[in-house]
Amino acid sequence: MEGNRYVYGNAAQIEVIPQELRERKKKRAKQIKHNREKMSKMNPAYVLFLLGAVAVTAFVLIHYLNLKSELSTTVKNISTLEKEYASLKMTNDEDYSSIEASVNVEEIRRIAIEELGMTYAGDGQIITFSTEGEDYVRQIKKMEEVASAKE
Repeated sequence: MEGNRYVYGNAAQIEVIPQELRERKKKRAKQIKHNREKMSKMNPAYVLFLLGAVAVTAFVLIHYLNLKSELSTTVKNISTLEKEYASLKMTNDEDYSSIEASVNVEEIRRIAIEELGMTYAGDGQIITFSTEGEDYVRQIKKMEEVASAKE
């Protein structure tokens, strides 16, 4: 019986390793050596496949980052435009309110009657007609009918 010596603590002891254990270790070592040799001799097709996979992954990643950057820029632009729109709308509303407040309807009526000689329409001057379900009124036809009726 062969054995190896091991030192545990301060006393040397002899432990016997069975033959089966040694054979398993040798078999495992052979398998490991075989696997290492196999890995060192990689198939060129497999290497190309891996390189292609890395290239595709890199392309997709770069494209994704570009799209994310564009999206971020677009969101910032939209935010800026929304702020500008709100500012312009507020300015427009203020100007409209100012104009509306400055218009005096009574003054316009006075100028129209006194200075321009305008009068309110009489009963015979108002002409009414139906639109017959259309979206707009064709005044030319109606005015021609009125003009021909007066003749």
